[in-house]
Amino acid sequence: MEPAKTLIDSGSSRNFIDKDYVREKNIPTTKLANKKSVIAIDGKEIEDVISEKTELQIEAEGKTLKCDLYVMPLGDTEIILGKDWLDEEEPVIAWKDLTITYRDHISGKAATEEPVIPKEFADFLDLFQEEGFRELPPHREEFDCAIDLIEGAELPKPAKTYPMTPAESEALEKYIEQELKDGKIRRSQSSMAAPCFYVNKADGGLRLVVDYRKLNAITKPYRFPMPVQTELLEQLKDAKIFSKMDIRWGFNNIRIREGDEWKTAFRTRWGTYETLVMPFGIINGPAYFQAYVNDIFKDLIGVNVVVYMDDILVFSRNREDHVKHVREVLKRLRANHLFLKPHKCHFFTTETSFIGIVISPEGISMEKEKAKAILEWKAPTTVKQVQAFLGLAGFYRRWVENFSTKAKPLTELTRKGIKFKWTDREEKAFQDIKEAITKEPVLIHPRPDEPYILETDASGVALGAVLSQKGDDGRLHPIAYLSQSFTPPQRNYNTYDKELLAIVHALEHWRLLLEGTKIPITVYTDHRNLQYWQEAKVWNRRHARWYLLLASFNYQIVYRPGKMSEKPDALSRRHDHGDIPVEPQTMIAPDKFIGFMADISSSFLDEVREAQKEDETIRVLWESVSNKEELPPSVRKEFRRYDIKNGILEYDGKIYIPDDRDLRLEILQRFHDSPIAGHQGHARTLELISREYYWPGIKAQVNRYVDTCEICQRSKGHKQSIPHRPLPIPEKPWEDIAYDFIVKLPKSNGYDSILTVIDRFSRQAHFIPCLESTNAEELAEIFIREVWKLHGTPKTTVSDWGPTFNSQFLRALYKGLKIEPRFSTAYHPETDGISERTNQWVEGFLRTFCNYRQDDWTKWLPIAEFCHNNHVNSATGQTAFETVYGTTPRWNMLKGDQEERDTPAAYSMKEKMKKIWDEAKASMELHRTLEKPSKELKVGDKVWLLLTNLSSKRPTKKLDNRKGGPFTITEKISSHAYRLDLPKTIRVHNVFHINLLSPVTEDKDFHRKQVKPPPIITEEGEEEYEVDHVVNWEWRNGRLYYQIRWKGYDPIEDTMERAEKFAEMHDLLADLRKRLPGAPMPNDSESKTKSNKQKKGRSIKQEANKGK
Repeated sequence: MEPAKTLIDSGSSRNFIDKDYVREKNIPTTKLANKKSVIAIDGKEIEDVISEKTELQIEAEGKTLKCDLYVMPLGDTEIILGKDWLDEEEPVIAWKDLTITYRDHISGKAATEEPVIPKEFADFLDLFQEEGFRELPPHREEFDCAIDLIEGAELPKPAKTYPMTPAESEALEKYIEQELKDGKIRRSQSSMAAPCFYVNKADGGLRLVVDYRKLNAITKPYRFPMPVQTELLEQLKDAKIFSKMDIRWGFNNIRIREGDEWKTAFRTRWGTYETLVMPFGIINGPAYFQAYVNDIFKDLIGVNVVVYMDDILVFSRNREDHVKHVREVLKRLRANHLFLKPHKCHFFTTETSFIGIVISPEGISMEKEKAKAILEWKAPTTVKQVQAFLGLAGFYRRWVENFSTKAKPLTELTRKGIKFKWTDREEKAFQDIKEAITKEPVLIHPRPDEPYILETDASGVALGAVLSQKGDDGRLHPIAYLSQSFTPPQRNYNTYDKELLAIVHALEHWRLLLEGTKIPITVYTDHRNLQYWQEAKVWNRRHARWYLLLASFNYQIVYRPGKMSEKPDALSRRHDHGDIPVEPQTMIAPDKFIGFMADISSSFLDEVREAQKEDETIRVLWESVSNKEELPPSVRKEFRRYDIKNGILEYDGKIYIPDDRDLRLEILQRFHDSPIAGHQGHARTLELISREYYWPGIKAQVNRYVDTCEICQRSKGHKQSIPHRPLPIPEKPWEDIAYDFIVKLPKSNGYDSILTVIDRFSRQAHFIPCLESTNAEELAEIFIREVWKLHGTPKTTVSDWGPTFNSQFLRALYKGLKIEPRFSTAYHPETDGISERTNQWVEGFLRTFCNYRQDDWTKWLPIAEFCHNNHVNSATGQTAFETVYGTTPRWNMLKGDQEERDTPAAYSMKEKMKKIWDEAKASMELHRTLEKPSKELKVGDKVWLLLTNLSSKRPTKKLDNRKGGPFTITEKISSHAYRLDLPKTIRVHNVFHINLLSPVTEDKDFHRKQVKPPPIITEEGEEEYEVDHVVNWEWRNGRLYYQIRWKGYDPIEDTMERAEKFAEMHDLLADLRKRLPGAPMPNDSESKTKSNKQKKGRSIKQEANKGK
């Protein structure tokens, strides 16, 4: 073996070997399917720096360990052993003399030759070595694991094998070889066999899992009482010194009862095997093992030993006694052929952690842990946070004396009109309530023989749980609370897994109380599908690992709607969890690949491959497609549209996305939300995704995603039909073009307008920033610089009728270029429908992405242009890129091996396009004859408000949101007028016509975070109305009032306003004179009006009296 200069780096997430060193020593390497990237110390990602890896044997003191190393430049260092290696080996590092001691199965040159144990126990060294564990344990009669099946139960059929990666297959082959050699498994002819697969262990290794769910379902449960928490705590109260030991592979020390071995059978690609020792995952395993260890230490338990499954805690009052106690335990372990894991054993400690309890001479932490989630709750900083805290505390108010008085300072903060202010008074109330609900009589002690209730919930950043039982009063009391933030990786879990993790973590956290209960624990969750998670046909690795953790718990999951889960909900949404910063990643310096944490990012395609392996439906398809030629012809044709390329299943040449919420959501977000996708509608979003991907029900899912996008609902107004009056169809691209301007925009990089230029054949467009003051000469320069250089001279143009386009200079320019101008009909811009629709599209795009000040729209124009030209046009059936260039440019970075699509030449499409345009015209004519039925609105509904008649403080309405909200309907005034609950920033009359309202389509499927815009603030904070006309007038105490009809509102909403407000509204007053001759004007006096003896336009009071 060659010596190598090696750096041990806990900051590196992987093991690495220097590229030059590999070449120098001719070390064989393996090419990676996908190149990997690393992140440098300065945060920059260095892409595709890793393209190969190697597997080396690291030799030390005659023992070897295989290790995967990624190849990359490392400077002066030849090998970096990172966290992968550290997690696997868990070496002890002596920083003073820079030596390393290997805990378990290898030892380095600077390490001691044997595991480090105190000299007092040196004669028990054999218990800490692995060799003895390899022997098959003997039968122990009553402690052999019996698998008694329920009478009449139907035996499950042999399961299909699960596919494995090459590394997993290699690991399984070695496992079978070793276990056969040790005599712990044997070949089987069992009529039932379970599938097996691997999951990742916490230390990065692999653990074999046999899916015994079907066996467990027909096995009679064996109930052996687990240690009771209160008894354990009582035993430890006077202890001063502790030693903790961990039995090596505890379950494998128990034999399966003779004759029951066939029931443990599992299938592999090399055949079926059955185990002679108790495996992990069978339902009665924990109970049998606890019974066995209890028997070994039965006279020591409660005296100086606590045993919980494979964990042993020895406790004493002094060191002298402790040595005797530990030696006695070691003697019994040796007598019963049980071995220990040296790196999990700790001797002569004054403080230790045992089954989640921190134990020291000062006491036990369990009691404080029960209330930690409440006691650590930080003081609220908003009304909403106060309400969340009171919502939880309110459940326990009946047991808190004078709860209302204690909570009064907090409840007052939640009232309308009260300014939020946190003083000593509120802080005292907050602390008093926390203390009250974390002690008796609210908090009660657990009763092992009574049923437990576990309520769990998960938010985006944390989990919450409350463990409860019924008290003497017959009501549910809390035993303990739990609130914990998710780690950064856990925050990326989907909602299902977060909710499931809340259950797993809560059961694990309270394992001492909940493991092995006789009465099933009722677990309440607001996620309905979790009721069936154990019945899934196939698990992913994470779920399999969790199943093993929970195998010893007797529980049932019950769905309960979210509105009934306020207690755990409040704990999972504690506001301080949202303050946790994202963990920083310290990475490598670009020029020195030393001392870093290199996180190898897996590509999207790798994630698809992994997810396809875990999808049961795709497994079946995969097997059928892989063996297509062996299928009967009638069956084979059903799979002709499927294929496997680069290890990925495809359908019609598109990547088949499995039923994985995160993958599909990532695609939907990329192809709809991103600026390049442009927040398009149903058809365009579906077309964009369908170029590369497919999954069953894709159209319905895309439609739901688009419909529930709040940005789209807010930024797009009611659809308006622009009449389509097509001009003659051009012969080829860019021979017939249309121009228009979008003007009066806020200044952005010195520009205030956009020139839009559209090819009427391909619908390709260019969006060019310019000035509203652009004259004919400047326009010609822009045209030559931005359009002519790319497409040459068009034959004809369609443009708006205005001085810019119609100037003598431009006419002369057209004449010199032999372009025939064709101007739109005056006052009818819809004649050029293409320009008008394009302008609307550009405004909508910019409205979606530009900032609140609307001064960055020039930055978004190039992306808008690409987005417009990259979408399929309904008239041509192609993208503008395809029609003009015959291909679509690469833009989707999710698909690493995206291929260009060739399309027919644009010149052969004239007849096809004419047919498409004719069909489109007929479709639009039909569309105009159909009226979409109006949606019934009711009180409590959330609606969007069309902002047509509202002026905000943003610079221009063109780039402002078309709709505001969502707002809640508080009252139905009439069949077509509704009152809305508006924020204080919108000071307008709060009754609106139904034509200005549209219902909100809520996101109930994807639960994505919708970006909320800044609040709408009307100009200068004043109320704004648009007057329709003056209905009548009235003198009040010598002052003239007009009865005003507001535009868009019912007569019931008419108001009386002082006439002088309207003195400058000359059009309004002229209309008043026309309808009511002789009506008083704002500057008239009451005496002048009376002297006219006006009969028409009587005062309101006169009309009212006449009616009586």
